[in-house]
Amino acid sequence: MIGPDDPPPFTIINEQGQGKVLLVGDHVSNEIPKSLHNLGLDAESLEQHIAYDIGTRKLINHLSQHLDAPAVLAGYSRLVVDLNRSLEDDSVMPEVSDNTVVPGNQDMSAEHRNQRIHSFYTPYRKAVDSMLHRFRDNGIVPAFISIHSFTPEMAGFARPWHVGILWDKDPRIPVPLMQNLRAHPDDFNIGDNEPYSGKHPADYTIDHHAEASGIPHVSIEIRQDLVNTEDGAECWATILDDALRDILADAELYRVWQSI
Repeated sequence: MIGPDDPPPFTIINEQGQGKVLLVGDHVSNEIPKSLHNLGLDAESLEQHIAYDIGTRKLINHLSQHLDAPAVLAGYSRLVVDLNRSLEDDSVMPEVSDNTVVPGNQDMSAEHRNQRIHSFYTPYRKAVDSMLHRFRDNGIVPAFISIHSFTPEMAGFARPWHVGILWDKDPRIPVPLMQNLRAHPDDFNIGDNEPYSGKHPADYTIDHHAEASGIPHVSIEIRQDLVNTEDGAECWATILDDALRDILADAELYRVWQSI
């Protein structure tokens, strides 16, 4: 399904980074393999949020350097297969996304669906697992940070948050991170499980790769208009680096956590 002129299903940046952190970007790409003919969508649709999380590739590139951390980045659009969903979720290959019909996702055969899983979904999952195993082979329980972005407006309602911190049971990174961001002199509006919730099963990458194994983790949602330029992405990478610094410096963080 991936042709010779198409990108790979994932890329790893700063692979030899020395930080005890793995960054992941499930939705950084709006690429569609040539064999899928843009899923029947026009070019404008593929530049919208339905196709990818705008600004996240830029942000992760900068944050990876700040933290000296490796990052696994998706190679293709969430419209091809949504890497932040379980395979049992109907939205993993959405027929409709934010009221936009996706023609190439209509009436898929089981064979075609399995080809997408084999070509795009499984390689990404294996790449994340491989990086986590590398940490463990070196005796490190790593921190896991997933980066997403959200639209400034949804369904006619303005979203006031600059950043949303998504989490469920493990408070080790999210709670102090929210405290540090709220203490910033620019008086940011920080969402606690807003505009999405880490308790929702749609947060599959965190659930599958981090929460299930008890490694410290957080999902960070940042408003797209803040990181859709290189300058904005670098600015917010610096802000996040500052807010994470004392948290990631605590040796006690790097332990398997068991909820009571």
